[in-house]
Order: sequence, then structure tokens, then C-alpha cells
Amino acid sequence: MSFPQIRPFASYCGAPPAPGELAHRWNLDPVLIIALIALGLIYSIWAPKGARHGAFYSGWTLTALLLVSPLCAFSVALFSARVAQHMLLVTLAAPLIAWARPGFERPALVPRPLLAAALFAGALWFWHAPGPYAATFRGPAVYWTMHLTLFGSAVWLWAALFEAAGERLGAGVAAIALTSLQMGLLGAVITFAARPLYAPHLLTTEAWGLSPLQDQQLGGVVMWIPAGTILAAGLAFAFAQAFRRAEVRALRRALP
Repeated sequence: MSFPQIRPFASYCGAPPAPGELAHRWNLDPVLIIALIALGLIYSIWAPKGARHGAFYSGWTLTALLLVSPLCAFSVALFSARVAQHMLLVTLAAPLIAWARPGFERPALVPRPLLAAALFAGALWFWHAPGPYAATFRGPAVYWTMHLTLFGSAVWLWAALFEAAGERLGAGVAAIALTSLQMGLLGAVITFAARPLYAPHLLTTEAWGLSPLQDQQLGGVVMWIPAGTILAAGLAFAFAQAFRRAEVRALRRALP
């Protein structure tokens, strides 16, 4: 196993933590904290009538915890921790934020489901390719570009799927199939790779009782199986809601 050149890494989340210090490694970046508070305040002031405040603040809280908690530092040590952070953002926090939009009152801003699925797939595969992945460990600019594009495309995808559940059911089902397929495929590629692919973790996993390859395999499984299960459950809920709304509309039309 060899890499042509391993450049020094300077991760936004700091140095890889030792097991005994992880609990104390909170990310108290003032810029991040101010940005999170500002987003919460903006939503509370400008959210239109009918907005689902509970969904937004649940998604906002989960996003804040994933970025501020010791998981940030843990993701420097283990690839599997970074994947877990990404999967929680795109399969739990993103749909909550998307669901908070009140009735998709501006459908022109919601992309077609297949386009949204393709954009999300492109972001997911790009940032989990070895080169771009390693680049996110060399300073905050690329790190936050990664998070914004990955999370933003996930929110856009979920918004498109929720809207499709009411109006474009066929396209929504196709987008679900594409998203599930590509996430499972990427997880399988990572899981069954014959050697470690991610240079930032070559020297950081042993303190946690894992070899770089074992850590990588665990990360692939996290993307492959649990994330797919969460995605399917969330989408099943969305489509159940859509069918319930359709039944209510049908009953109203049937009433004299």
C-alpha cells in the first residue's frame, strides 16, 4: 500500500483526537455558531404562515449538533465517523429542513425530482472520491464547500421528493430508485475496496482499534445499509402523507 505523496493535513476540526479526549473536543468556532444562530433567527422572523416550525428547528438542532459536537473531531480520526456525519445530515437533518417549507409555496424553486437526484448523486460521489475528500482536510474553505454542496443538494432533493409525492408521483419514485441505487453502489465500492483509499486516515485509526481498511469498510457499510434504510423510511412517510392528502381531497369532492 503506497500513496505517491501524502501532504500534511490541517483539518478544520483540528488534530485527530485520542480516545480519552474526544468528549472534550467540541467545535466552538464563533463563525459557525453565529451563522447557526442567525439562520434560526431569520427563519423565526421570515417564515411564512403555515411553515412547519417544529420540523425546521428539529433539523436545525440536529445540524448544529452534528457540526459542533465532538463528532467533528472524531471525523478527523475515522473515515467511518465522517461518513456517519454525512449520512445523518443528508438522511435526517436535510428532510426535516425540506419538510419545514410550508406546502412548497414556490414550486418554481423546487427542481424536478430526477434532476435533484442527479445533482445530489454528483455531490456525494465527488466528495467521497479520494482526491476531493483529502482536500477537505487542508483548510476550512474546501471543508465548508463540501458541507454546503452536499447538504444543500440533499435539502433540494428532499424538497423535490416531497413535492413529487403530491404532484409528480412517477418522477418521485424514479428519483427514489436512483438515489437508493447510487448510495448503495458507492457504499459497496468503498466497502469492498482492496486497499485504503483515504490518505487523511492512514495514520489516525489505530488509536481506535481499527486498521485504515477496517475503518473504511465500516464507513462503506454505514453508507450502504443504515442510510438506505433511513432514506426508505423517510420517503415512505412522505408518500403516505401524500396519499392521505389525496384521500382527503377526494372525500371533500364527494361531499354535497
